[in-house]
Amino acid sequence: MATTPQHDGPDREAIEHYRAASTAFLEACRGVTDWEAPGLGVWTVRSLAGHTNRSHTNVTRYVAAGPEPGAVRVDGPVGYFAAFWAPQPGRNVSDDEEVAERGRNAGEALGEEPLSVIERDRAEVLAVLESTALDVELRTPAGTMTLAGYLATRIFELAVHTVDVARATGQTMPAALDPVVPRVAADLAVARGAGVVVAEALTGRGPLSDGFTVL
Repeated sequence: MATTPQHDGPDREAIEHYRAASTAFLEACRGVTDWEAPGLGVWTVRSLAGHTNRSHTNVTRYVAAGPEPGAVRVDGPVGYFAAFWAPQPGRNVSDDEEVAERGRNAGEALGEEPLSVIERDRAEVLAVLESTALDVELRTPAGTMTLAGYLATRIFELAVHTVDVARATGQTMPAALDPVVPRVAADLAVARGAGVVVAEALTGRGPLSDGFTVL
């Protein structure tokens, strides 16, 4: 009989950071009054929320599916984003239009009661995390990685897109996101060779260039 894993130390911290980012997203969605209003780029608020909710549903789905034998291995969130956005023949999961279409489809999947669907998916993934060891391996679009590594990418996605939802709907930026965003963003900046540039900007010693991104 399988036993429930004891999540302590870094694992517990990771789950609580995910929970905090998920809670902030849910609260932002509770403040939505028009799901068909402009959201981000070509997305409506519905599409934006649907895309963000995939950071709930994909965790649940990937844990259930398990790893894929022989798949390329990815090391942590920096490796994930580098692999995800790298151009590869015959693979277009990171193509702008493909991403946009997946967001639209995810928004439509929220149905007539988007908030209820998001609440359901959130409750389901949190239960999965409490009952799953974070060192299990799973297959992601970028390759095989641990649940802990993949979870860090979903914390980042939830946080960034929660800010997008709040901005699009005129809500206050959720302060609860402050502790969960900087780590991955800083690691991505370093991986791009922009660590010093970001440090200079954060300490008032220089501006970031127009369109600067760590992705």
